Amino acid sequence: LEVLESDGHEFPVIVMTAHADLDAAVMAYRGGAFEYLPKPFDVDEAVALVRRAISHVQRSVAGSGGRDDAALPALIGRAPAMQDVFRTIGRLARSSMNVLITGESGTGKELVARALHEHGPRAAQPFVALNTTAIASELLESELFGHERGAFTGADRRRIGRFEQAHGGTLFLDEIGDMSADLQTRLLRVLAEGEFYRVGGQTPVRVDVRVIAATNQDLDGAVQAGRFREDLFHRLNVMHIRTPALRERREDIPLLLTHYLQRAAQELGVEPKTLSDEAMQALQDFQWPGNVRQLVNACRRLTVTAPGQVIQAGDIPVELGGRLSGSPASGWTGELARWAQRCLEDDASGPLLDTALPEFERALILAALAKANGHRQQAARLLGWGRNTLARKIRELDIRL
Repeated sequence: LEVLESDGHEFPVIVMTAHADLDAAVMAYRGGAFEYLPKPFDVDEAVALVRRAISHVQRSVAGSGGRDDAALPALIGRAPAMQDVFRTIGRLARSSMNVLITGESGTGKELVARALHEHGPRAAQPFVALNTTAIASELLESELFGHERGAFTGADRRRIGRFEQAHGGTLFLDEIGDMSADLQTRLLRVLAEGEFYRVGGQTPVRVDVRVIAATNQDLDGAVQAGRFREDLFHRLNVMHIRTPALRERREDIPLLLTHYLQRAAQELGVEPKTLSDEAMQALQDFQWPGNVRQLVNACRRLTVTAPGQVIQAGDIPVELGGRLSGSPASGWTGELARWAQRCLEDDASGPLLDTALPEFERALILAALAKANGHRQQAARLLGWGRNTLARKIRELDIRL
């Protein structure tokens, strides 16, 4: 591709490759490829791409709009849904336009944001990430825009906010859908005018920042309901990327499990474990309500808890799709009784109920979330709880989704 470009050839090139990963996509687009087609591919799709390339040549007069340039980081996936993500990121590699990333929790929205930054024109500048729900609403304004000394009680010195920290680079705002109306207005001004005032400040601060926002909510619905500003939505949604849920890319699950089992072993300083065919199938059939984040944590857990180097189906906990070992007639109550008996015989330290009840609740919560495809309100109804009760239990049990 470099030789063709250096020789002055301007015809479109379609790269066909068996390497369906991010680096291959990056190299193809950066080398000047018109399109990137991973194998195996559908012949009709290839023919359609060729026709599109021909049409592009016929339309191009000045020759300035014909190439897509790409860049992508360490995202993993061969599924068509992930290849679509790779292509979109690649096409944005030379652009600093704002991007809105949507998808369920745990699908890798921050990874996509980092990919856009690290392979884009601002790669040498700061990448600053902020989860807006992790900061108390009354402190979020200062966190974003900074404050002057004396702006409020406890403000004993000037503080630089995230926008100034990201000057010249990229600011990633996660869970943007939960932002208050006042902050939405302030954010809109920064996007529209490129300036803001620190809290308690009198002098405008100018910044050059690319904003990448993410949410697991339906922002279109929030706009219609009046909870999110329509003008801000359009400022953020210049380009849209949707990260697919893990259940939508099941063919990637074995690849992800192998990768993250190896990573877990490196983190823990042990030999990597592998999965038996039955264990692999059980995990591939699991719904994964917490998506890739839950899979990563599952790999760490199995690396620690599985007794052998090969993880068997029986090593998989119930909340990850494992099955109780009792017969159908005995049911889960029989299995629970046998577990309690074993604990008592082993002189388990601490009150038995204090040990069993949290694990019992954890299993029920994860099962309900799996059934509800990660929707907490629906899962709460399945459990007979209110949404606030479910949220509190998830925090108390440190359930990572």
